[in-house]
Amino acid sequence: MEFFGFTLFGSLDKGALIAVAAVIFVVGLVLTIKGGDWFVDSASWFAEATGIPKFVVGATIVSFATTLPEMLVSVRAAMNGSAQLAIGNAVGSVTANTTLIMGVSLVAMAGVVNRKEFSLKGGLFLAAVVGLTLLSISGSLPVWSAGILWAIFIVFMVSNVIEGKKGAQNDEIDAYEKKAIPKKLLFFILGTASIVLGAEFLVSSGKTIATGIGISETIIGFTVIALGTSLPELVTTLTAIRKKENSLSVGNVIGANIIDTTLILPLCAVINGQALPVERVNLVFDFPVCIAACAIAIIPTIIQGKFKKWQGFALLAVYVLYMLFLILNEVGVVALG
Repeated sequence: MEFFGFTLFGSLDKGALIAVAAVIFVVGLVLTIKGGDWFVDSASWFAEATGIPKFVVGATIVSFATTLPEMLVSVRAAMNGSAQLAIGNAVGSVTANTTLIMGVSLVAMAGVVNRKEFSLKGGLFLAAVVGLTLLSISGSLPVWSAGILWAIFIVFMVSNVIEGKKGAQNDEIDAYEKKAIPKKLLFFILGTASIVLGAEFLVSSGKTIATGIGISETIIGFTVIALGTSLPELVTTLTAIRKKENSLSVGNVIGANIIDTTLILPLCAVINGQALPVERVNLVFDFPVCIAACAIAIIPTIIQGKFKKWQGFALLAVYVLYMLFLILNEVGVVALG
C-alpha cells in the first residue's frame, strides 16, 4: 500500500495485506467522519463569532484546507515531470466537486443565496474554467497564463477579504468567544489533518482491497482514485448537510474549484518551467463537461437568486454520464478525442 508516496506492508502476503487494508479502511473512515465534525463545527463557530458570512468562510479558509490533497498531488506531479497528471487531476477534481459534491448538496439542501455575494464568486468560477479552456486551446497551458489565472484568484480573495471585514465590523467577538479561539483553531487543524489523513487511508486501502479481490485497475482508477482527492470536500459537504450548513458547503465547493483552476494549475506550470501539455481528450471532452457543469450550477442561481433541486439532480446525472463515458473510453468501447 502507498501512503503519500511511501510503500508500506510490501512484504505481506495477499491475505494478510487485505486484512491490514480492511483495518486501515475502517480507521480512515473514522478519521474522515470525526475530522469532518471538528472541521465544520470550528469553521461554523468562526463564522458566527466573527460575523463573517459562512459562504465566505467556506470559500476561503475551508476550501484552502480541503484542496490540500489536489495541491499536493498536482504539485508533486509537476515536480516529477508528470505534467499531464497535474492537468487531469485538477480538472477532474473540479468536475467531481461540481457534479457530485455540489449535486449532493443541492439535492439535500437547495435554497436561497445572497445574489450579490454569489454572483461575483460564481462568475469568477465560470470565468476561471472558461479561461483555463481558452488558454489551453493550443494543446498546452503556457507559463505566462499563470498571470491571467492568478489575477482571477486575487480578485476572488480580495472580494472575500472585503466581505469578511464588513461582517467582522458588524459583529465584534466578545471576551468569552476570544478565550475559545485557541481551542476552536486546534480543532480546525485537527479536523483538517484527520480528513486529509483519513482520505489517504481510504484511497490506499480501498485500492489494495479492490485489487486483492480481482477488481480491474480501470474500475479502480475511475472510482477509488478519481474520487480520492475530492474526498475532503465530500466529507465536508456531507457533514455540513447533517448540520444544516448549506452556505458553508456551497462556498467550500466554489472556493475549492477556483483554487484548483487559478492557483494550483498555474503553480504547476511555473514549477514545471514550461507549458503544461493538454491532451486532445481534455479539450474535446473534459473541459466542455466541466464548463457545462459550471453553467448548470451557476447561471440559473444568479438569475433566480436561489438553488433548485433540479440543478442537483442534473449535476448528479452529468457526473454519472461523465464517469460512464470515461470507463467506456478506457476499455475501448467509445473513443473520446
